[in-house]
Amino acid sequence: MSGFRRIVVSGASRGLGAAMARRLSGPGVSLLLLGRDGAALARVATACAEAGATAETFAADLAAEREAIAARILAFDDEAPCDAVIANAGLAFGTAPDGTPESWRQSALQAEVNLIGAMAVAGPLLPRFAARRAGAVLLVASVAAFRGPVDTPGYAASKAGLRVWGEALRAALSPSGVRVTVACPGFFESRMSAAWRGPRPLLMPADRAAELILRGFRRGAARVDVPLALALLLRLLDLLPPALGDRALRLFRTRIAPP
Repeated sequence: MSGFRRIVVSGASRGLGAAMARRLSGPGVSLLLLGRDGAALARVATACAEAGATAETFAADLAAEREAIAARILAFDDEAPCDAVIANAGLAFGTAPDGTPESWRQSALQAEVNLIGAMAVAGPLLPRFAARRAGAVLLVASVAAFRGPVDTPGYAASKAGLRVWGEALRAALSPSGVRVTVACPGFFESRMSAAWRGPRPLLMPADRAAELILRGFRRGAARVDVPLALALLLRLLDLLPPALGDRALRLFRTRIAPP
């Protein structure tokens, strides 16, 4: 059980989002599960129902159908007030900083989903949460938001933007009683992680990452870094003189297969 009763979860069809949806489930809990893959969402909804929750699904593309997604979220809130929204959907693939049109297209797509998409999921509920002086927002960024890997600058930029946006929201909304938690996970087992070609330090099961992130979210943590050691390492690199930090990052080369 989560402590939350009505929750919106994006990117819920697989990986971390599916793991969080299952962990949030229990008697009396209602979920709205968002994702692109309707069949996968239905399987997650079934697992949530087996745990006692009521789970609705809405299959849509965050890069192309944001207005429809916002309307569905508000309709879910109209049925009964939501108390939590989790913006988890994301894309990750390599974008070599070579200035080619394809590299810009891939970077823009990641920004559309990882940053603008998160805004589209959380944004519709923010005025309502503030008016009710209640509600909790979880934004799933990445440890890459602290220091971007050299082979994934587009992904790192999108997650850094989400981290900073979330921190600004937290400062703005906390006086109104709205809680904002920014999660910065590292490597966990998922289809996205499997596409990475290179070292994946401190890799953990998706369910374990979900457990740790939701533990922080329930207690109202400002940020949850999972695993903490990897996040601290990348933050330390950002404190080094740029030449030393850049050299260290070049030793940690990771390539991601395109979608």
